[in-house]
Amino acid sequence: MTHEVDSEFLALPLDACADAALERARSLGAAHADLRIVSTLTTYQKLRDAQVEGSSHDDDNGMSVRVLVDGCWGFAASDVIEPAAAATLASRAVAMARISAPLATARVELAPEPVHIGSWVSSYVVDPFSVAEGERVALLADRSRGVMAHEAVAHVTAALHAVKERTFYADLAGSRTVQQRVRLESDVTALAVDPSTGAFETMSTTAPPSGRGWEYVTGDVTDVGGARRWDWDAEIAALPTYLAEKLAAPSVEPGRYDLLIHPTNLWLTIHESIGHATELDRALGYEANYAGTSFATPDKLGTLKYGVPGMRVTGDRVVEHGLSTVGWDDEGVAGQTWDLIDRGILVGYQLDRAMAHEHGLDRSNGCAYADSAVHTAIQRMPNVSLQPAPDGPTLEQLVEGVEDGIYVVGDKSWSIDMQRFNFQFTGQRFHRIRNGRIEGQLKDVAYQATTTDFWGSMKAIGGESTYLLGGAFNCGKGQPGQVAAVSHGCPAAVFEQVNVLNSAKEAGR
Repeated sequence: MTHEVDSEFLALPLDACADAALERARSLGAAHADLRIVSTLTTYQKLRDAQVEGSSHDDDNGMSVRVLVDGCWGFAASDVIEPAAAATLASRAVAMARISAPLATARVELAPEPVHIGSWVSSYVVDPFSVAEGERVALLADRSRGVMAHEAVAHVTAALHAVKERTFYADLAGSRTVQQRVRLESDVTALAVDPSTGAFETMSTTAPPSGRGWEYVTGDVTDVGGARRWDWDAEIAALPTYLAEKLAAPSVEPGRYDLLIHPTNLWLTIHESIGHATELDRALGYEANYAGTSFATPDKLGTLKYGVPGMRVTGDRVVEHGLSTVGWDDEGVAGQTWDLIDRGILVGYQLDRAMAHEHGLDRSNGCAYADSAVHTAIQRMPNVSLQPAPDGPTLEQLVEGVEDGIYVVGDKSWSIDMQRFNFQFTGQRFHRIRNGRIEGQLKDVAYQATTTDFWGSMKAIGGESTYLLGGAFNCGKGQPGQVAAVSHGCPAAVFEQVNVLNSAKEAGR
């Protein structure tokens, strides 16, 4: 269903603010200036044991002006959206650039970008903000009661989080764009307690967040655009049984196993070991304080063997229902697709316009984003996805190919070093595989590797039928900190002889 940008946002004095800010910036000597007006609606409901624990609705609005004066950035923002305020912000941004200039260590220049004029709206059917709070709560309560009915379940939490982000962008080159993005996530988590020992386990649904509307959380979605309908009823019905099995499951014996990793777990490994590692500001050492830099430095571009020859990882800002999908980024760059890893070799990075120019590239690949008007745009992650193998195996065929291994489903905790190289991950469920057949569950499983060893051990890549677009709402970066939503598509895949730890023993339990 095709939507238009909300009329209430279009009713703001968008063009008048742009005219006032850009003309003031031009008259004060700015070589580049851009204005963003951002309105973000956020709603969140959480229930515990089918009772409302919290509910919130936030409406955040603001305007910012960013300028380049003599090769130095200046920035100013306000929650007042009117032409006079826009002109004042431009003056403040220019003054800030001139004050900062003596401290600058290098001159900032931007890669060129064609002028864009237009509007764009993400792909969704039902605006979640058109759904009454009572209806959202009723859905969560109904699902909670279904899980609580199982005798093994002690407590249940259920949550729903929806965001609608509307952005107007204009710059001195002539671009003027307006866009609207909707995204939604929901989960149900069950807790089981062993009454004799006090031991407990939790398990959550594995439905990924999606750039969809209310239809996603209700399951009223057809298989379009490569994004499959999520069977909420089936997963929620199976959750208590899986949890009871996990509580009674044997603890894993540490050692090396072949791992068949489902996309609901593998997306997070991609995010941490590839997504963050191929951010060029990290690779250059510019982003060092918040979660470190990267081992994948520019001197390795074109030569670093990231993984097996069949490994292809793309960056994109265009895939339908992607959490990082846009019409244009926050520097006015149109959404694109490009390779980060091709045939197992590092071949690309995520860029903004300044880094693209610095490295002699003709154009940015559109990875600038600010999570509100009061923050300036920084290089942020696009959708980063491992591509399925052409005519690759089904999930059943992948299972049949594993003689002695573990099937990993769902994400949970993780840890990775400041270079994005040494890591370990856990998950929601771990099923033992012997002789090509799935047996009972294990618990206390964590897998550990270095990035290149792990991706170099990938011996089977699933086909299109195993592909799923996962992701998260809460990727953090920057100082002051910013949060961005990002998707990671991947197929199921088999990794050979990965080191498996017993997390309970490692924790001294």
